[in-house]
Amino acid sequence: MVRLLLMVMVMGSSCSKAQEVVPGKKILIVYVSRTNNTKAVAQIIQRNVGGDLVALELETPYPADYKITVDQVSKENETGYLPPLKTKINNISKYDIIFVGAPTWGMQLPPPMKSFLSEYNLSGKTVVPFNTNAGYGIGSSFETVKEFCPKSTVLEGFSIKGGIERDGVLFVMEGKKEEEAEGKIKSWLQKIKLL
Repeated sequence: MVRLLLMVMVMGSSCSKAQEVVPGKKILIVYVSRTNNTKAVAQIIQRNVGGDLVALELETPYPADYKITVDQVSKENETGYLPPLKTKINNISKYDIIFVGAPTWGMQLPPPMKSFLSEYNLSGKTVVPFNTNAGYGIGSSFETVKEFCPKSTVLEGFSIKGGIERDGVLFVMEGKKEEEAEGKIKSWLQKIKLL
């Protein structure tokens, strides 16, 4: 049974952090992950740049059933509904760089990430999008991040193929695939001058 992995996981003393790569800058990595692939990418980013890791949790979680969730998300996208977040991030003002990661859902940014971007003022911050998808690409995800963050510096995003939940291919970002992903993520972080 697949469950929407939307739980708060603010990493603290129980988890080691990578050394500070961008001197004097506080980093936050926020993500939505249904099949753990986006979570895996978020963890690779954290290993390389440090920072705090937060998984978004909804007040009312999506159903475990894939088809029902797809229908619900489609309706939310059509109506512009932003589901309320259970996750609360205290002192978001202390962060300078905020990575925002999500899978592509219906060729769009998932509603929980839209909720996060509408709830928090990221003006003046550096926002860095990242994405996993089933091979169809990012859709309008990165453009939506820019629309929600008009007063932020939005850096070039990163996208990688993850699972194909529709076809029963769920978590794939492990073993050799994780090693390949880490190499691509490091190259991207170097390109955007965060590593």
